[in-house]
Amino acid sequence: MENIILMGYMGSGKSTVGKNLARIAGYAFMDTDEMIERQQGRTINDIFEQEGEEAFRDMETALLARLIREGRKGLVLATGGGMPVREENRRLLGQLGYVVYLQAAPETIYNRLKGDTKRPLLRCADPLARIRQMLEQRDAAYRAGAQYTIAVDRLRQAETAQRIADMVKNRREECK
Repeated sequence: MENIILMGYMGSGKSTVGKNLARIAGYAFMDTDEMIERQQGRTINDIFEQEGEEAFRDMETALLARLIREGRKGLVLATGGGMPVREENRRLLGQLGYVVYLQAAPETIYNRLKGDTKRPLLRCADPLARIRQMLEQRDAAYRAGAQYTIAVDRLRQAETAQRIADMVKNRREECK
């Protein structure tokens, strides 16, 4: 049984799509941000404030390496938005399973996240400009790490999950 990894910018729907996809596929759902928060006993905001982004990225890399060592299978894994920026993380994600990039326009993300105070990277005067800037910086990394890209702007999250499930099923049948 293969794992399915969802990556993309914050607000692209990784967690919601992931939960729907896990239900459809009969897989377990895990969110790397939630796993790190449980492991550390503090929020991502606190980690960023106390230790900085680089320390958090190190925690992400260590988590991926642990999941691979444990041989985890049958997972839908929602990654943190910045996880695939590190080349090492993209390599580890590829070892862990089939990687899908949930691609969303800056305006879609902004509309989904406005008013969300849990996002440390969006605490700024112009969050939409920050989203545009970060998407521009990260898009190549997302594309480099994904085996499949799906534009989510015009899809409901349940539709996105079903399309990914169908694509994975078709891919398995081709490999038989």
